[in-house]
Amino acid sequence: MADQLIQCVPNFSEGRRFEVIESIIGPFKQTKGCNLLDHRADGDHNRLVVTLVGSPGPIQDALIQAAKIAIDHIDLNTHQGGHPRVGAVDVIPFVPLRNITMDECVALAHTFGECYHKETGIPVYFYEAAAKRPDRSRLEVVRRGQYEVLKTEAAENPDRHPDVGGPGLHATAGATVVGARKFLIAFNVNLDTKDLKVAQTIARFVRSSSGGLCHVKGIALSLEERGMTQVSMNLVDFKKNSLYRVVEMIRMEANRWGVNIVETEIYGMIPAEAILDSAAYYLQLRDFSAKQVVEMSLLDLMGQEE
Repeated sequence: MADQLIQCVPNFSEGRRFEVIESIIGPFKQTKGCNLLDHRADGDHNRLVVTLVGSPGPIQDALIQAAKIAIDHIDLNTHQGGHPRVGAVDVIPFVPLRNITMDECVALAHTFGECYHKETGIPVYFYEAAAKRPDRSRLEVVRRGQYEVLKTEAAENPDRHPDVGGPGLHATAGATVVGARKFLIAFNVNLDTKDLKVAQTIARFVRSSSGGLCHVKGIALSLEERGMTQVSMNLVDFKKNSLYRVVEMIRMEANRWGVNIVETEIYGMIPAEAILDSAAYYLQLRDFSAKQVVEMSLLDLMGQEE
């Protein structure tokens, strides 16, 4: 059987303490078969996003080790940051890349969730394709009210009990949301205004849940250290809504408020196809193909020779 290859993008509720961040990513660097491709910490969000690629077994082993470190160092009762969260280890999604199906990633998420709870004592919710209840497929529904609300409701309301463990959350580390999903692009647009209400209006305009663009999730955050606000988004299907379309829709709405886009951010990693699609749009390229990019053609050739 050919080797299975997955991507995993664990999110930790720590973006400010360098020594803690380095400790958390340590197991990902040290575990053979688990490849650390990227890690990004944001102080305003107070969040660490890690991108891993490798075989399911080594990635799961490294996740357990990293989670134990995070649990020892992160207390959600004192944690503050702009990004929604319910856990010290907030979310762990598995993404199929090669020789593994989405259904197999769902099974992987369920098996891992049980093992994770046994090893750490942290309750687990399942989301996206791994959701065991239809209403929990959307991450924002699971995280409704964040840790501060969920820690009470999980203990008292059966409808909010975790899927594994509980019913109450861990006293300091909350819960972890584990899932299986398609490739997602975390994309932020920073605006030259400190007015959070303006950014919130723009976020509502662009996200699908408010009648905006399909396959786009978005919230508004204040970037106090930079004197800006941010529309922070997840593009859950970039083939159906491109980066350039999101940018231009935000630009159009921002103009109504006399606000400009300062910069955009890709948080984590992104498929080349998504970048090339927007490059072709802004350069107004005619009959452009990814095969015209030297590196893409070389990668394709190397794949054929394996």
